[in-house]
Amino acid sequence: MSAEVVLVTGNFNVLHPGHMRFLRFARECGDRLLVGVNSDKIAGKGAYIAENLRLDGVKNNTLVDEAFLIDEEITDLIARIRPSIVIKGKEYEYAFNAELKALEHYGGRLLFSSGETTFSSADLLSKELFQTKLKSINLPVNYMQRHGIDVPRLNGLLQNFSSIKVCVIGDLIIDEYISCQPLGMSQEDPTIVVTPLGSTHFIGGAGIVAAHAVGMGAQVQFVSVVGTDVSGDLAKQKLASEGVTAHLLVDENRPTTLKQRFRCKGKTLLRVSHLHQSAVSIQLQARLLEQIEDAIVGVDILVFSDFNYGCLPQPLVEQITVMAKSKGILLAADSQSSSQLGDIGRFQGMDLLTPTEHEARLALRNREDGLVVLAERLRSQSCARNVILKMGEEGILIHPDIETKNQMTDKIGALNTAPQDVAGAGDSLLITSALALASGGNIWEAACMGSLSAAVQVGRIGNKPLRINELMSELET
Repeated sequence: MSAEVVLVTGNFNVLHPGHMRFLRFARECGDRLLVGVNSDKIAGKGAYIAENLRLDGVKNNTLVDEAFLIDEEITDLIARIRPSIVIKGKEYEYAFNAELKALEHYGGRLLFSSGETTFSSADLLSKELFQTKLKSINLPVNYMQRHGIDVPRLNGLLQNFSSIKVCVIGDLIIDEYISCQPLGMSQEDPTIVVTPLGSTHFIGGAGIVAAHAVGMGAQVQFVSVVGTDVSGDLAKQKLASEGVTAHLLVDENRPTTLKQRFRCKGKTLLRVSHLHQSAVSIQLQARLLEQIEDAIVGVDILVFSDFNYGCLPQPLVEQITVMAKSKGILLAADSQSSSQLGDIGRFQGMDLLTPTEHEARLALRNREDGLVVLAERLRSQSCARNVILKMGEEGILIHPDIETKNQMTDKIGALNTAPQDVAGAGDSLLITSALALASGGNIWEAACMGSLSAAVQVGRIGNKPLRINELMSELET
């Protein structure tokens, strides 16, 4: 029996949940799903995004077997490829359908999807793009003037990133975003009921820090721990695809950390974390230390990206620090404390610490002092050279060591006036600032570059690796 080929067509400006229902319905109707994306010429004013980008979006959908551009009439396309079934949205069921006559010539069928959409790509684009000021990033001109920083200098630092070797150590996380459709309220109890439509996976935790560094041109070694599970296999594939040289030790007693976010209409309904927070075993710590000793040969920067899920017990941190300092390696650290507890102060002798205000107050058990005093106490207690205090929408506070305090302490406000997704802002600031320091920049230049990276990162949806051309483009503008 020959395979039943299903054909759907459309503009596909943005693949929203309605499209996912539509494609899933189509996939279940046959053996092979073909998707025709209308070219810019065919779509006309219905195309809000260039045809190559719309096509790439459909090609990356796992439900689709083959996607291609349509540059001819739909009846000619059907006559040429002769699909068994053509599927259209439910809203076309009582309209004139030119496809029907073409299908009748050879016995094909026209079906109407039960997964009709309640909103369109145009609606999404209007809300997410057209109602937002696209050019929303501005350089901190006054700050740059105070510290004698100009754009050619920042471009020069960026170009130096390609000569930097980095080792990132910390907790690897897989972030899964699950798009849901609301069904209503349960009649048995006051519970919201949804149905999942599809999911997207991102590398998170220390993994995205390593991927950022690769995207900005650095040579990267990444050391972490995974479990023997699907998430671990996915992490290996995604890190390899980003060009990260990953050394992932297997711990059979813990899962690869997986954070699931169930989202509906742009809001997160629920977060579910699959993890162990206990420290890795002494035996695994010894193996990690051996791996790190090999990985830091010839390295310029060592980054601790700590999410407090057990990959970096204190004895291991202290041994790595001593080892790296003996080799003259620049040290940077971040220790996140959101839903978990951490202590940024346990990373002693760093060249750069990048805590949030909340994390700094947790480490010092200090709720009273102002930001400048808080930053100095953290710098002093941890013997750090520089502290960049992250203050969310208020920007960052830069607090350097005594030797470079010609300006004492300074601040950069948030550079992106229309952020879309704040996930990963701190990770991008951490690695970019460290790369700038290793490239010969001072702390003022490093903080400026880190702020620019964070602004770019929050300007798009999803925790995706930065690319050096994105930063260069902002500087040129």
